[in-house]
Amino acid sequence: MRRLILIIIALVFLPAGLAAKEAPRPVTVLVGIDGFRADYLERGHTPRLAALARQGAAGPMRPSFPTKTFPNHFALVTGYRPDRNGIVGNSMIDPRRPGVMFGLGNNPQALDPFWWSEAEPLWITAEKAGLRSATMFWPGSEVAIQGRRPSDWLRYDQNVSNVQRVNTLIDWLRRPAAIRPAFTTIYFDTVDTAGHRFGPDSAEVNAALAEVDTRIGELVDGAAKIGVRLNLVIVADHGMRAIDESRKIQLEDFIDPASFILVEGGPYAAIEPVTGTDDRVARALLVPHEHMTCARKEDLPARLHWGSNPRVAAIICIAEPGWVIGAGTPPYPITGGAHGYDNADPQMLALFVANGPAFAQGARLEVFDNVAVAALLRAVLGLPEDADADGKLADVRAALRR
Repeated sequence: MRRLILIIIALVFLPAGLAAKEAPRPVTVLVGIDGFRADYLERGHTPRLAALARQGAAGPMRPSFPTKTFPNHFALVTGYRPDRNGIVGNSMIDPRRPGVMFGLGNNPQALDPFWWSEAEPLWITAEKAGLRSATMFWPGSEVAIQGRRPSDWLRYDQNVSNVQRVNTLIDWLRRPAAIRPAFTTIYFDTVDTAGHRFGPDSAEVNAALAEVDTRIGELVDGAAKIGVRLNLVIVADHGMRAIDESRKIQLEDFIDPASFILVEGGPYAAIEPVTGTDDRVARALLVPHEHMTCARKEDLPARLHWGSNPRVAAIICIAEPGWVIGAGTPPYPITGGAHGYDNADPQMLALFVANGPAFAQGARLEVFDNVAVAALLRAVLGLPEDADADGKLADVRAALRR
């Protein structure tokens, strides 16, 4: 009896770490669903996501301008807006590299660390702190930023199915604790692809929503089956708005196409005058136009927080919602959906859901800027807040469990 009493006393009063093996730390998973507009969650096609939102923290998230894929994915993992993280557009030029353009289809440039080194993404911060990271696709994660990459990463390939992406992540979670990542990312592009091709109100978008929802359910169930707890942060980079051929602004209607370079077109246009034509381009564009507003980059509204980086083209035109700006023959039909509009456009708002041991239950957040996500992830991972970043933990503190 005396021996039993001593054992009970030891279990009660000894430090928890000596009384029982400490539970493994939850893995933080950042899920990116390209083009998942905030209000898609209300359509009824995503029961697993809706349940995660109800049981966790959720709210609409304002993307950074321009509301494009690369700038916002990098903003989410750095905490810096595009003007400061250096990825100012899906396409961009830099005066230090004359005649060269960064673009989605230009791998020699898109994979060059030169473009990505103006801000530090979270997987690098985590690795520096001794936290293993793994990226199942994320813009920038396959680039050697500061000479480093995540411990595990894959070269982006759209042909890798969503099922394969989830299975790869679950395989990483199945590893022994010593080599299991503490922070991972996974990226789904199918909702955005359907939105571009068929429009945000299409049956194809609804089908893509349902399919991604199923995959997220498989991720949650797969982690539970192997006993790995997850802190899930599920985000989108931007929303989507319907477009059609009748709402097209053709720049050649105002100016000779030989006098400018269209760095990026669509809901906004980034226009760089050819040498010696600056005044001519300015006279043609910096006047009132129907369905678009043009300005020199230094004169853009301060609320956009965009225009001081030398990679931003000299003149920026922003289309009225639903309109697109182009030059020449577009490479694809103007139909379906687009993004890139003013980030004050409600249809550009993006998904945010956080669920897991670190997060509050039933928290509803007001609209917040997406750069705060990096600060939230830092807090969950136990990393110090970046005081210089644009995103602040105070903006999303309500998402955390008290």
